[in-house]
Amino acid sequence: MPTIEFSTRSRSFDTLHRRAFSLIEVIVAVTIVAIMAAVFVPRLTKFIGSAKDKRAQTEAAQLSQQVKLYMTEAGLSRCPEDFDLEILTEGDDPYLENKQALLDPWGNSYIIIIPGQVNFDFDLMSYGADGQPGGDGENKDIVNGAK
Repeated sequence: MPTIEFSTRSRSFDTLHRRAFSLIEVIVAVTIVAIMAAVFVPRLTKFIGSAKDKRAQTEAAQLSQQVKLYMTEAGLSRCPEDFDLEILTEGDDPYLENKQALLDPWGNSYIIIIPGQVNFDFDLMSYGADGQPGGDGENKDIVNGAK
């Protein structure tokens, strides 16, 4: 006569037990995510820094045009040496909507240098992320008209 064996474990317990991840599987998954982050984060940071550089170049060019417009309407042939960019935000019909337009993408003020070192009359510049003259990468100076 055949013998019948009974298992002391229920089937639902085995199913629940098999749904969990082992410690090795969790470590492997975390390691893969860490490696991917180590590869992609520097590239993403470089992309964001490049976008801020391009934005600063565009904003410096726009501010330069506003200064030239101001000079034309004021009847000035050259930019006065004591010119302050904040004058573009003053008056009943300002050239800029607010003083925030005078800040570069890193939150530092744009600087006007009279006479210009790159351009004849004046240079509009951003000192980059560090807000200090000179530097490389994200800290490099950005001057309107410079390539």
